[in-house]
Amino acid sequence: MAAGRVDSESRKSRDSESHIEDEEIEVEEEEPNFSDPEDFVDDVTDEELLGDVLRKRPKPSDSVDSVIIVDCIPKVGKERLDKLKNVIKKLFSKFGTVVNAFYPLDDEGNTKGYMFLEFSSPQNAHEAVKMTNGYKLDKQHSFKVNHFSDFEKYINVPDEWTPPDPKPYQDLGNLRSWLQNKESYDQFSVIYGEGEKTAIFLNTPEPSMVEERARWTETYVRWSPQGTYLATFHVKGIALWGGPKFSQIMRFSHPGVQLIDFSPCEKYLVTFSPLQDNHEDPQAIIIWDIRSGAKKRGFHCESRSTWPIFKWNQNGNYFARIGEEAISIYETPSFGLLDKKSLKIPAVRDFSWSPTDDIIAYWVPEQSNTPARVTLIEIPSRNELCVRNLFNVADCKMHWQKSGDYLCVKVDRYKTKKTDDKDQIKYSGIYYNFELFRIREKQIPVDKVEEKDPVLAFAWEPIGNKFAYIHGEAPRINVTFYNIQPKGKVELLKTFEKRSANHLFWSPNGQFIVLAGLRSMNGVLEFIDTQDMTVMTQTEHFMATDVEWDPTGRYVVSAVSWWGHKVDNGYWLWNFQGILQHKQPLEKFCQLQWRPRPPSLLSENRVKEIKKNFKTWAQKFEQEDSMRKMTASKDMLEKRRKLMEDFREYRSQKDKEFAEMKEIRLQLRSGIDTDELHNQEDNFTEEIIEFLIKAEEKIVEE
Repeated sequence: MAAGRVDSESRKSRDSESHIEDEEIEVEEEEPNFSDPEDFVDDVTDEELLGDVLRKRPKPSDSVDSVIIVDCIPKVGKERLDKLKNVIKKLFSKFGTVVNAFYPLDDEGNTKGYMFLEFSSPQNAHEAVKMTNGYKLDKQHSFKVNHFSDFEKYINVPDEWTPPDPKPYQDLGNLRSWLQNKESYDQFSVIYGEGEKTAIFLNTPEPSMVEERARWTETYVRWSPQGTYLATFHVKGIALWGGPKFSQIMRFSHPGVQLIDFSPCEKYLVTFSPLQDNHEDPQAIIIWDIRSGAKKRGFHCESRSTWPIFKWNQNGNYFARIGEEAISIYETPSFGLLDKKSLKIPAVRDFSWSPTDDIIAYWVPEQSNTPARVTLIEIPSRNELCVRNLFNVADCKMHWQKSGDYLCVKVDRYKTKKTDDKDQIKYSGIYYNFELFRIREKQIPVDKVEEKDPVLAFAWEPIGNKFAYIHGEAPRINVTFYNIQPKGKVELLKTFEKRSANHLFWSPNGQFIVLAGLRSMNGVLEFIDTQDMTVMTQTEHFMATDVEWDPTGRYVVSAVSWWGHKVDNGYWLWNFQGILQHKQPLEKFCQLQWRPRPPSLLSENRVKEIKKNFKTWAQKFEQEDSMRKMTASKDMLEKRRKLMEDFREYRSQKDKEFAEMKEIRLQLRSGIDTDELHNQEDNFTEEIIEFLIKAEEKIVEE
């Protein structure tokens, strides 16, 4: 700017001299002056002017934070140095771009047993340290990997330790307060009004509202596995709510989040967003610590993946995902690979955890002359517990029983297969097998049940030994029940023929099941007691889209969601026998979810004792129910009595006000008292109207 002012002054001086020397020459128009005035102050910062450029400038700490030291590498000479470099590069390039690699050499040209690596970003360096520290290259060499900045960090440790300031405790109330309800009423969440409103209800005889908020979530809600938290979805991430007043517990920033999953222990939350992935810092899938809100680790997401991508074991100590020819098993709280390596399984297709034990079941398809197989392995030892070879396999689906006693592998088998011009395999003559693994018995014996009809659905009894499946094609759709006898055979219980059903819903406590024909089958519901295989109720909730059992197995809800149908939205509440308890139409109803309960603290012996003495408890409960009904009746009478008293008091007050305003009415009506006009007979006209009420025809005998 100073240079601009100097140029301007010199230009003015030259113009003045030219004007004096040649007065007769017409003065040319003065060039526009773009210089700033002398007192001008520029308030535009460099960040505003060149923000995009300045953000890319190198930072002083980058060169140090991106460097790591790898100790305990092999000491080799020049002839083997290139081979060592290739091994090191292959290992560490998995975590990002390696910019520089430096191998210190002694006087004889041998490596000194350590080296330096520089990555393109500190994040890559941090990931490399976390994943390779302790990596076993061979029997003699296990890497010790550290950040280069750690040297300065530990050299400058102060002599006196200053304790950190404790964070103030935030009292969120009792996060399991709903379990203290004296009548043990369960809660459920409802989204309605096209998703604009979310409410929490108590399952009282007439559902009572606990909490309601507008725009509480932007898509849907989800309860945590034990019911402690309610998760809501937002553009910027996930929010968790809980406590007596549903206060906000924690927020997790993950823009564009679409899917979530909780660990069974409720310590960790997995979020997925398709908008956040990048190569150097994985953000598509993030695992969070629920209590602290800290990000534990990020992962990439392959284009062809099914949710949940990570599957948790029964207590949250391990989680795993399937990859190319491997199952990667991670452990908590380190979030590193179990034993620093994946479980190599060529061509593995799918896997599943046992709901109660640290056992993984996976299956591998046929490969040339090798048959397909289902394998059960124990974690963390990786010992094989059982291997089952299968032939002529097109596909497999694994179904664990909730108690972990049984595993069913539904096998789609073929008679012939062909490969077309596009290398697509086509199967013909498909039939089905159920391979039933008895997990609790010695050496895990396997039973087999064959089925020729197409299998539409399969479901285990959560607590018990029975399973059911739907098979056949419309209009001849059947439902078959089997019972697995301990150390015995698989017994056919019954086949219900020609049923309108496409879904099976077992009670959480077993024994009772609902056969549901949802959506295209018009909401046909059939309630069955599998103890004696009797149909308790056959009914219909027209166009029902969802069925949900409550955690106790006492009630079940059928619903018509606005997401599935635009009319007749709402939910109906049934008891386990199929007797309708309550109808609740809701405008643009979207979703209903029961609040889960945590596992019972009672031992199995205590539960057996309670069931044994159930008659004693039943008498007490019946008395309480009778008293509750009487109390409810008294409350209703008292409410009506109070309403009548309030009305009489209100009417008396208005009569008094009416009398006080009589003088004003007389003035307005020229002294004519109109209050008594309705009592004068001359003001009324009586008119009798006759109309036919009933006509009867009787034949009289002569």
